[in-house]
Amino acid sequence: MKKKIFIGIGIFLAVIVISLAAIPIFFKDQIKAKIEQSINESVDAKVTFADASLSLFKSFPQANVSIEKMTIINKAPFAGDTLVAFDELNLKMSIKELFKGEKEPMTLEAISVKNGKANILFNKDGIGNFDIAIKDDKKEETSESKPFAMNIQKYAVENFKFKYYDERSKIKLVINELNHEGTGNFAAQNLDLDTKSTAKISLDMDKMNYMKNVAITLDAVLGIDLGKSKYTFKENKAKINELPLEFNGFIQLLETGQDYDLTFKTPTSSFKNFLGLIPAAYAGNLSTVKTTGDFSVNGKVKGTLTDTTVPKFNIGIASNNASFQYPDLPKSVQNIIIDTKIINETGVMNDTYVNLDKLSFRIDQDVFNAKANIRNVATNALVDAALKGTINLANVTKAYPVKLDKPLSGILKADVVTKFDMKSVETSQYQNIQNSGNITLTGFNYTGEGMAKPVQIRQAVVAFNPNQIRLNQLDLKTGNSDIQLAGTLDNFYGFLFRKQILKGSFNMNSNNFLVSDFMAPTPAGTKTSSGSSSGTTSKTKKEAVKIPAFLDCTVNAKANTVVYDNLTLKAVSGTMIIRDEAVTLQNVKTNIFDGQIGLNGVVSTKGNVSKFNMNLNLDKVDVAKSFTTLDMLKKIAPIAGVINGKLNSTIKLSGNLDAVEMTPDLSTISGDLLGQLLSTTINPSNSQMLTALTSQVKFLDLNKLNLNDIKAAISFSNGKVNIKPFNIKYQDINAQIGGSHGFDQSMNYTVKMDVPAKYLGSDVNKLLAKLTPADAAKIESVPVTALMTGNFKSPKISTDMKQATTNLASQIVKLQKEKLLNQGAGALGNILGGGTKNPKDTTKTQTPKKDDVKHAAGELLNGIFNKKKKPAQQTP
Repeated sequence: MKKKIFIGIGIFLAVIVISLAAIPIFFKDQIKAKIEQSINESVDAKVTFADASLSLFKSFPQANVSIEKMTIINKAPFAGDTLVAFDELNLKMSIKELFKGEKEPMTLEAISVKNGKANILFNKDGIGNFDIAIKDDKKEETSESKPFAMNIQKYAVENFKFKYYDERSKIKLVINELNHEGTGNFAAQNLDLDTKSTAKISLDMDKMNYMKNVAITLDAVLGIDLGKSKYTFKENKAKINELPLEFNGFIQLLETGQDYDLTFKTPTSSFKNFLGLIPAAYAGNLSTVKTTGDFSVNGKVKGTLTDTTVPKFNIGIASNNASFQYPDLPKSVQNIIIDTKIINETGVMNDTYVNLDKLSFRIDQDVFNAKANIRNVATNALVDAALKGTINLANVTKAYPVKLDKPLSGILKADVVTKFDMKSVETSQYQNIQNSGNITLTGFNYTGEGMAKPVQIRQAVVAFNPNQIRLNQLDLKTGNSDIQLAGTLDNFYGFLFRKQILKGSFNMNSNNFLVSDFMAPTPAGTKTSSGSSSGTTSKTKKEAVKIPAFLDCTVNAKANTVVYDNLTLKAVSGTMIIRDEAVTLQNVKTNIFDGQIGLNGVVSTKGNVSKFNMNLNLDKVDVAKSFTTLDMLKKIAPIAGVINGKLNSTIKLSGNLDAVEMTPDLSTISGDLLGQLLSTTINPSNSQMLTALTSQVKFLDLNKLNLNDIKAAISFSNGKVNIKPFNIKYQDINAQIGGSHGFDQSMNYTVKMDVPAKYLGSDVNKLLAKLTPADAAKIESVPVTALMTGNFKSPKISTDMKQATTNLASQIVKLQKEKLLNQGAGALGNILGGGTKNPKDTTKTQTPKKDDVKHAAGELLNGIFNKKKKPAQQTP
């Protein structure tokens, strides 16, 4: 009996478990449809989600509803903007909540969101994108309705990004990597909410950045009055980077905005608080730092935040005669004085001002001072600043744990005063900018990221003039290269504060400029563009070279020697215009290959593929040197390597560039070349093609070929070079050459020659000797064609020489036959007629027989062609 009872209980439990597992499966589509219907009936936006599921086991005895890959897209006036998106939303509630009636409120116990983002936007009309609830215009029913119960005990947000932007005030707030959780009984009207938060905050106001990825942590107990929408700070610990802060007061939500009454301060006045403002990656181990003096942050915020006002606030940051020293560094920073205030006394945002009344410190005997103030921050910020002092850069790494491959050196001196407004910066009204003073840097040495070799600056002098910043002198050396640079920057402040294009004009001189000194070497094991690998098989990907988009400057350059790869260029001069991620080269000239090359063109790294478009002017350059040294020219005219002499040429070419090495991608280049050879000869023994040609055409001695003043037109595209037929003369032979070849060295060329008969061999010459001079003159030149196929290293040569010789022989024989026939007719008349006929003789002339004529002609021809007469056969 007991056994049956246990079996029955087991079956009952199994049915319950199976039912709990089956319910989400059987009703999954209904769950998704219900959620979708509820959302669409509630919001005026486009809502999509990938899946929705119900689990009765995940948090049993509670039920768990999950929504995956949900996105809410705004409609007009923010059409297409994402309001909210997340990977996963989990709702936890009691199972019985699933079986409540349609009008009964549902109580949630926990809610969590993972990997999401929210974008809160206000347009220029003050309309927000978050007001997406569907408005119900119907009159509210007088009957009482039961409020929605939200008995949440716990909520969590994991890896969330929040972005706020107001188009009118130009305020942009980004909270990134937000992790936040809270516990409390939301069923009560008054509760204590225990929260933990971490995030990184960035703040921009009217294009000026005030905070960038500042780490924030806050562990706080908030007293919440749901009836009054009031949040009071009770127990709390906050940090900005490692700077500790404590808050007191409250924030209350009103119909017109938010009411603030807050104070905050550092819990201690130790100077370590200041070092705590520095991100941990750069601050070192603060627990071991020895400090003296104080540092404090105190602030109060009181007032209402509305569409037109901000709370009044007063924030003070101060330090007096402080110092710090890291225990493993030899130097200390002394006499640190900081006096800064951020104040708003009216509640009008534009009345906010920032006063850095003093910032001063000393390392050894070097003292540096700065002061500044900023006013009118919301509309047109007015900046007034001054820098004065000396810094020995070698002492920086001796006093502060800066991570460098090698320590800096050099003396920086500054004495600068500047005053400007942001609107003048934006509109380039440089006459409204007031600058004066100088910054000098001497004996600077730097080794590290961004430079291929150590950099030495003997002296750099920057002068701040009323409407521009002038680089009066820069003497730089790196590797075997030296640079002397001077020029002006016209909108340095626009670049610095408004991310505008940096404009300038410079003159550059150099005695030696080695491009390799400015390009980092390929690390061991890096795969080259050809696919080969040096050292190990690890793949170290080099970044593509990009011309900076923020530059718009002109550089007039001169250099005695420029070395690029295997090329040495002399007397280089020209102009570079750097603009829109491209370099335009104008009137560039250089002496190379025993001649001069002129260059105009553009190199652009804009877009996914870098491109170039160049015009080259070659003036009396050595043909062999130029066409064997430059891979591109070698591909265009591989045969040019056997030519001794000079070349005048214009070359137009364009194509793609290798993104890393910035060398032409030969498979993409196209263009044309017009060239004229000067005082040239050839060395055929250096070319398999010419050697093969002379072996087939015996009468050619290419060592005697003179190519002086030969002009050729070449076009190339898609890896193929086409040569327009051009005429050439060898002794008394006229020839025409044309055809094409590929960059893969395959070729297909035709040489058409008008060859005088005397070059066609001894047999032909013997035949010509039998002719009279008059008849020999009738024999014109014979056309001979040579075809060159295969490739340049393994050529295939074919000619129609044999056929041409045969045709010529036939022509000679025809002439001799005509002559002999004419001679034979008179001789036969005398032989057969007995001499001259007497005109008085009326006797009938006897007609010779056909066989007799044939026999006589044969005898004559045999005699002419020196053929021996065969003996007559005896009649048996």
